[in-house]
Amino acid sequence: MNKDKRETTIAAALKYDGNSNSAPKVTARGRGAIAEKIIELAKKHKVPIKEDPALAQILSRLDIDEQIPSELYKAVAEILAFVYSINERYREQGKR
Repeated sequence: MNKDKRETTIAAALKYDGNSNSAPKVTARGRGAIAEKIIELAKKHKVPIKEDPALAQILSRLDIDEQIPSELYKAVAEILAFVYSINERYREQGKR
């Protein structure tokens, strides 16, 4: 019998303080209903969302408040660049 395998939603939230010397930290992570709640809250609070299933899978294995390992710096730097570009667009629109 062939079972229909539905993809489970996975989400992770990061926090980064550019003023500190520390790496970004995982502030939330989850699968299924918890992941959907993380995404819902991000949307509600206008937090940018970047879809990267492979990275979300890895980040979901880290503990809450755990700094991301150095092996993930490049991937997370791409996410931060994405977030900064979105923030810049919002600022530009606000000036018009």
